[in-house]
Amino acid sequence: MTWELAIEEYIIYLKLEKGLAENSIISYEQDLFKLQNFCKEFRITDPTKTSKSDISEFIYQIAKQEYNAKTQARILSGIKGFYNFLLLEEHLTNSPADLVEAPKTQRTLPDTLSVAEIDNLLLFIDRSTKEGERNRVIIETLYGCGLRVSELIGLQISDIFFDEGLIKVTGKGNKQRFVPLAEETLNILTFYTNEIRSDFPYVKNEEDTLFVNRRGKRLTRVMIFTIIKKLAEQTGLNKKISPHTFRHSFASHLLEGGADLLDIQQLLGHASIGTTEIYLHIDQSALRKTIDNFFSKKK
Repeated sequence: MTWELAIEEYIIYLKLEKGLAENSIISYEQDLFKLQNFCKEFRITDPTKTSKSDISEFIYQIAKQEYNAKTQARILSGIKGFYNFLLLEEHLTNSPADLVEAPKTQRTLPDTLSVAEIDNLLLFIDRSTKEGERNRVIIETLYGCGLRVSELIGLQISDIFFDEGLIKVTGKGNKQRFVPLAEETLNILTFYTNEIRSDFPYVKNEEDTLFVNRRGKRLTRVMIFTIIKKLAEQTGLNKKISPHTFRHSFASHLLEGGADLLDIQQLLGHASIGTTEIYLHIDQSALRKTIDNFFSKKK
């Protein structure tokens, strides 16, 4: 079996059977190309002929290229998935990647913004232009719904259920969830779709897209990052923020407000509660207050 054929079959498997997002698939494919090029240097032209030592050496070389531990672990995880696929297709009887250990990664806490900091960012938006009004709604939607940037740019006007106060979000692996809209967020989205969205040009196949650029095309991830970076610079915010910062802030503020972790998991669309549990470490003071209140009532 050639590398080209094996990778091609694996990518089809990820698309059709696993339903992974396009960005994830591209990352897996690029990592496998790195492994392929490494192995071909040693004349390993068949992926089923690799050994544990080959993969260990590849990860070692990746580390020497100054990829951090988290990136190394992600690459190894993708490689293990690839060899598990070859096992599934019976091209192998055992995986050479199984016993390769991932580097230890340090679990870091996500940056968050306070409600006051978010309000201040919104105050600095120039709402005299249609782009400014759009940017305000982008920030409000990222924070008010706890969205990933890919989920935000994928939103359609038809995803908003105004009467029910819900928004349909398509997350990783094309999994869909419904997120309740706070009254303020619903009002802002209603105003935007009725009064502002129509000011942008309508482009074929983008008529239903919620957030578009001045030419009527769907906004890109890079554009959302740029909008937020410029806004942070204008306000003099002494924090490095991204679209994901608003998602982290949404989760941590819900936790501080007494929301159940399982409810937060559902709202964020996390497949594992373990991912959601990182927010337990954000505000220890809020958790301490909860414990103190509970035990004071028992006395």
